[in-house]
Amino acid sequence: MHDDLIARAEAWLAEDPDQETRDELAKLIEAGDTTELAARFGGTLQFGTAGLRGELGAGPMRMNRSVVIRAAAGLAAYLKKQGHTDGLVVIGYDARHKSADFARDTAAVMTGAGLRAAVLPRPLPTPVLAFAIRHLGAVAGVEVTASHNPPRDNGYKVYLGDGSQIVPPADAEIAAEIDAIASLHDVPRPDAGWETLDDAVLDAYLARTDAVLAAGSPRTARTVYTAMHGVGRDVLLAAFARAGFPEPVLVAEQADPDPDFPTVAFPNPEEPGAMDLAFAQARTTDPDLVIANDPDADRCAVAVKDGGDWRMLRGDEVGALIAAHLVRRGARGTFAESIVSSSLLGRIAEKAGLPYEETLTGFKWIARVDGLRYGYEEALGYCVDPEGVRDKDGITAALLITELASVLKEEGRTLLDLLDDLAVEHGLHATDQLSVRVQDLSLIADAMRRLREQPPTELAGLPVVRAEDLTRGTEKLPPTDGLRYTLDGARVIVRPSGTEPKLKCYLEVVVPVSAHAGLPAARTRATELLTAVKRDLSAAAGI
Repeated sequence: MHDDLIARAEAWLAEDPDQETRDELAKLIEAGDTTELAARFGGTLQFGTAGLRGELGAGPMRMNRSVVIRAAAGLAAYLKKQGHTDGLVVIGYDARHKSADFARDTAAVMTGAGLRAAVLPRPLPTPVLAFAIRHLGAVAGVEVTASHNPPRDNGYKVYLGDGSQIVPPADAEIAAEIDAIASLHDVPRPDAGWETLDDAVLDAYLARTDAVLAAGSPRTARTVYTAMHGVGRDVLLAAFARAGFPEPVLVAEQADPDPDFPTVAFPNPEEPGAMDLAFAQARTTDPDLVIANDPDADRCAVAVKDGGDWRMLRGDEVGALIAAHLVRRGARGTFAESIVSSSLLGRIAEKAGLPYEETLTGFKWIARVDGLRYGYEEALGYCVDPEGVRDKDGITAALLITELASVLKEEGRTLLDLLDDLAVEHGLHATDQLSVRVQDLSLIADAMRRLREQPPTELAGLPVVRAEDLTRGTEKLPPTDGLRYTLDGARVIVRPSGTEPKLKCYLEVVVPVSAHAGLPAARTRATELLTAVKRDLSAAAGI
């Protein structure tokens, strides 16, 4: 085993085009560090529907230039088998460590394979890449990003020509092409021949952002904005300026792109502490709302003043607010969300006489809904311009929620007032998450097995009306690793995360409310129920 491991590491070293990872690997081989080598050579990063994501470093279990070149070559082979012999592949990248290198390698591989490649001019938000695919008529797109993962990670997200992320079976077919590459020496990588795009694509994207707003709508809401050390700032500021909103006040410490994300433990607005600097800025400038993007700006977080201080709205709250705003503006078309998001969207759509669809988790599924007008997911993702961007877009979502805040401001009301109205109209929909991060992935499999073998019959005293194992699929959903429990007045979904070592449980309770006066009692009841559901579910799953 030891000799085999060293031999595999040496073979990898002989092909590695990156001096940095070569030095790193040479040191491990020289030191005979079999534990670390086994961690890096114990398999390969799996190419799935999120593409690739992992820690930077040498070896097939890490993100590095060798892994990216193989992934690009596999994608190129797949595209050619689909008949796209000279199609255009657009490549975007964020400001993380190695992102620009991975983008350049991808362009070189595509060019070497006889495809045409075009690279965005600098680190830009993921939605700009998703837009560029459709705008330029590309056959595929690649975004080099690890979104809101820790600083040491990077990733590789693949879109096909419809502008949405890959779904089965394309992921498995691309993975098979990647596996078929025997040696990096077989992959031609010319030094030139691809195009570096100018700002025309970005200008076209910005021109579309105006179109998500209603002509002549009020544009008065004042915002504090954080880019969370990512790439959102310049594009968001340009979009807000074009729209005529007051210029957002920046959280200076987080405004510039920085791959080390120095002010946050996790560069994700949902993580505890990530919004602290934004709230501090809001306490001094007293805006109408706080807006945050994650580092690649495909997600949008919103915070409001609630009582004396600031609080983050849940993704489900923002999702419902944008839906209500679009309905009020007379939007037509299908409203869609993933199964882990709040059922309130379905109630809003039904009342407005609009079609409604539920999909599996991820915008790769939401974006594929026929006639989509608006789609959202509880993890702060909103698609408000599906014709332009078939994916979540934190820039256009920020514009739309700021327009809504402006409309309400003119009426002397706030986003919280509208949430209250929705609760009285449709019932108070309260959501929460039980999320368990593990070092040992077998703990997740154990919890799922335990729940399958002994499904709970009640949670928080509410009987389980229906228990579904989603691996079997349903009438409307393809199979996925998940469990769904429908309770009398509540819903629970349990699934392993697709991008992180986490078991995620999504909880929703619905408490009827007949008038605004009943809201405080309903909120208390909802909190009690969610706490009890969490407790009982933890016990049932053994986590």
